[in-house]
Amino acid sequence: MTLASATFERPIFFDDYVEGQVYVFGKTVVSQDEIIEFARKYDPQSFHIDPVLAKSHAYGGLIASGWHSCAMVMRMMTDDFISESASLGSPGVDEIRWKKPVRPGDTLRVRVEILKTRLSQTKSDRGIVISQVNAENQDLETIMSMKTTGLFLVKDLK
Repeated sequence: MTLASATFERPIFFDDYVEGQVYVFGKTVVSQDEIIEFARKYDPQSFHIDPVLAKSHAYGGLIASGWHSCAMVMRMMTDDFISESASLGSPGVDEIRWKKPVRPGDTLRVRVEILKTRLSQTKSDRGIVISQVNAENQDLETIMSMKTTGLFLVKDLK
């Protein structure tokens, strides 16, 4: 496993992803207002939208929705890891796990390990990249994890 920065020459193609490579990138500070705004719109449970009620909940305070965590991770991945011009999207995400609550003031980053790459068997202009994605807080604790499958154009068609 090799640790690398997520600074790629743009655009990023299938050929640029190497099995075993680990990329660490992103930085987002989570605010209370952002947690409440997201939750009011998409996940209006009291421990996401009401700081007073959240104190008496099992989590002992306001926490971000897991779906908000996913959205923040996606933004960091889009900004620092996925090329708009070579990415063809994703057929899905597996094994999403919310491991620790995200609280106001937390600073998040993303760690991606490339687990497997292979060329498409049906479309020679693209490849499939399977990655383990972990979001970490400022204490390097994993707050969420998921396995992703991405489709990317091939740069060097043989």
